[in-house]
Amino acid sequence: MGTRSSTIYDLIPSWKRSLRARNRAEATIVNYTAAAQCLADWLVESDLPSGVEAIEPKHIDAFTADQLNRLSSSTAATRYRFLQQFFKWATAEGEIESSPMANLAPPAVEEKLVPIISDADLIALLDACDGKEFTERRDTAIVRLLLDSGLRAGEITAIALADVDIDDGAVVVTGKGNKPRICPFGYKTAEALDRYLRTRGRHKLHARPELWLSPKGALSQSGLAQVLNRRAAQAGIGKLHPHMFRHTFSHRWLANGGNESDLQALAGWSSNQMIQRYGASARSERARQAHERMALGDLL
Repeated sequence: MGTRSSTIYDLIPSWKRSLRARNRAEATIVNYTAAAQCLADWLVESDLPSGVEAIEPKHIDAFTADQLNRLSSSTAATRYRFLQQFFKWATAEGEIESSPMANLAPPAVEEKLVPIISDADLIALLDACDGKEFTERRDTAIVRLLLDSGLRAGEITAIALADVDIDDGAVVVTGKGNKPRICPFGYKTAEALDRYLRTRGRHKLHARPELWLSPKGALSQSGLAQVLNRRAAQAGIGKLHPHMFRHTFSHRWLANGGNESDLQALAGWSSNQMIQRYGASARSERARQAHERMALGDLL
């Protein structure tokens, strides 16, 4: 009687330990293992072999097709990449001889451009935050820091008081892969942070280490989304989400002649591929602005 092949279910705990040993962020571990769990569940529901040695390329293709029918192409492609990492690990661990995904191509992703926030809407948003009360000064500081740095939602909500140096105009954040980086900000953001910190000092929870406070504790990512949507509604500009500021920051940087390698460092990207993605939202507008500056037709 042969030895039973390990299933994905059997291997997920070991893969999770391996990811932790490599200091992967907890959110990354959750997403990676969730993708493996999803494939394992699908194999069982489809009455297909669940042992990792029995999984074939055709099974992966069928799973990917099912994901594309249920989810966006972007989500399906992301899960595909996570599964590649699982099978790569399983191969290195000797659980399988080769990955069933070795010669497969990932699903094509339909590019959806995230709209940038116009200058007029940004001004209206800042006007909606204007005031001297705690929430007004907090929200002004949040909007200005997002606009000035393009931080991810998880990065800005994780900032501690000790991470901010107003006089130096910089904040230390921890990005994807637990990689710390220094993000500079300008004088207006420094002023907004200074005003917020003075008001924060009178908050009942002022002793907490987190930078951003809410009535009940530290401001969460969902709390941040609620702040932005509430202020956007007051400004009459429709819904906003934190990632729109990241795209807007990237666009404004490039539109004003910013260097791409500097943008990559400021945004915490490991490759310049992300510059193309984040710069795509208003590429045509930047091209039009460049055309107006060059005015080639007017030179003759």
